[in-house]
Amino acid sequence: MAEEYLSCVPCTRAIVVANEKGGSGKSTVAIHLAIALMKAGQSVATIDLDWRQRSFTHYVDNRLAWSRQREKELPTPDHVCFDEEAEYLAPEQEAAGSDAFAKTFAALASEHSYIVIDTPGHNHYLTRLAHSMADTLITPMNDSFVDLDVLGSVDPETFSIAGISHYAQTVEDARRMRRDAGKPDIDWIVLRNRLSTLGSRNKRVVGDALQELSQQLRFRCIEGLAERVVFREFYPRGLTAIDNLDEITLGTRPTMSHISAQMEVQGLLAALLGAPAETVDQALQADAA
Repeated sequence: MAEEYLSCVPCTRAIVVANEKGGSGKSTVAIHLAIALMKAGQSVATIDLDWRQRSFTHYVDNRLAWSRQREKELPTPDHVCFDEEAEYLAPEQEAAGSDAFAKTFAALASEHSYIVIDTPGHNHYLTRLAHSMADTLITPMNDSFVDLDVLGSVDPETFSIAGISHYAQTVEDARRMRRDAGKPDIDWIVLRNRLSTLGSRNKRVVGDALQELSQQLRFRCIEGLAERVVFREFYPRGLTAIDNLDEITLGTRPTMSHISAQMEVQGLLAALLGAPAETVDQALQADAA
């Protein structure tokens, strides 16, 4: 069924942030990426498929409310929360839900150059459809064997890869659908999130396992965001580390932690977008000016 939707997808770049595990930082990555693209001059729409948790939607709502409260304009994407639960509860109604999602996607794609989609932390038919539409798939994961388990299992003695897990098969199915529809392969990026700033044996062995998996599953592995309190503090105000973090915007005086987070996100965005870090920095600085 996904093949017929792929055949009519407009020429808009779809970035899907997904992982069949909650708490990996999907919504934080999605909002940072969306705002960064807007600050670089792109037209961006966002879709929240997690109709129960709605973290992405709440993040956008918080951003709009804080912008009004501070009387300062903050770039915000055109956002849709796809409320699948309300209309498409029964399995036989999946076709209607898929059609509705495809129409929503097409309507947004007709007016935007990028669509960033946040997904729930479980296997769902709309999540699978979104995977098949993804030009870029970003899978954030905490730096632990618990999170690694959604990609592959490891030998308990050697920590080498012993098998491929369920989520990796979901991505492979989406890749097959794209091949059958004559679409380019998904650029899959696994993002090591909430990294410790200190070296450790766990960090090393998880990294080694991911490198081994990247060869089998054909993904790029890059380092994501460190474990910083400021990222948690951004959420109630809908802010990101790449906003103009002055005292008016933040509601408090900026600290070195804010500056460190900003530099870290700029490096991350450069890796995600395949652009030199200085190019991303120049684009963001130009927007701030």
